[in-house]
Amino acid sequence: MMGCCKFMKLVSYKLKGETDEYEYRIGCIIDDKVIDVQESYRLFLLSRVEQVMVQSIEEILPADPTEFFSIGESAIERAKEACAFIQDHEDKNDYFIDRDKVTLGTPNPDPAKIICVGRNYVEHAKEMDSDVPEFPVLFGKFSNALIGPEDEIEKSLYTEQLDYEVELGVVIGREARRVSKDDAYDYIAGYTIGNDITARDLQKRTPQWLQGKSLDRSTPIGPWVVTADEIKSPDQLVVRSFVNGEKRQESDTSKFIFDIPFLIEFISHIMTLQPGDIILTGTPDGVGVAMDPPQFLQAGDVVTLEIEQIGLLENKVIDAK
Repeated sequence: MMGCCKFMKLVSYKLKGETDEYEYRIGCIIDDKVIDVQESYRLFLLSRVEQVMVQSIEEILPADPTEFFSIGESAIERAKEACAFIQDHEDKNDYFIDRDKVTLGTPNPDPAKIICVGRNYVEHAKEMDSDVPEFPVLFGKFSNALIGPEDEIEKSLYTEQLDYEVELGVVIGREARRVSKDDAYDYIAGYTIGNDITARDLQKRTPQWLQGKSLDRSTPIGPWVVTADEIKSPDQLVVRSFVNGEKRQESDTSKFIFDIPFLIEFISHIMTLQPGDIILTGTPDGVGVAMDPPQFLQAGDVVTLEIEQIGLLENKVIDAK
């Protein structure tokens, strides 16, 4: 009986040396090896003489990461079958790509929605001289802001107060409309790490935060999406951030003001969540603007984020051209 690739880290990848125009593909990473999901599933179907499904593979399991996540649960289940099949066949070594031969991109580079939660830790609300919110503070980002785990954070010419924020990212796996808290976890595809980079001077100059939150190429996401079945207690994950090796933030998701089930219920009663949508769940205390004196990011700084059971996300800051 074929083994089950139950636990999986989904990545967006392309081979090193390819041009910038070369499209990223959905893959999974196992022990520093990347497996191409679509090609592995094609081989799996051929082994079962499923010719009709092979002909429809672009529809049922697209190689494009955004299209893959937009399908949701069925695509993820097929990806698990594909990776398990390749793992069970040692003669298929050609389907394993060494990690150092690929570049990882944003796991889902163009989600329909990126919904962010502000002030979701009590201590962070306090350090920002804010009241603890009665309802979740929601704002949005756009895909122009997203970069991958090997990209550089671009410091806009229009800000002198660039700040870091480590956040747990929740990726939606099923259409979610008016979901109850009790059912909320059933709608999650997986988890990732997000750096909600913020231009504090732009954020604060108006009551709306959007302009400080959606600068081009400013928000790293990754390095992968860990499927939901791998993380049994997402409400008990340690989160940390470091700047140039100095620890700045450390907390855990048990300290959320609004936990993940509440957020999914709350948001899905306002808007329908679609597969591939990302919720960034808020950052703990320790951000640069709250330090004495404030410590903002400069070109050359390296920001490292760590979330338990997910991994590390590390990006260098450069000046935007």
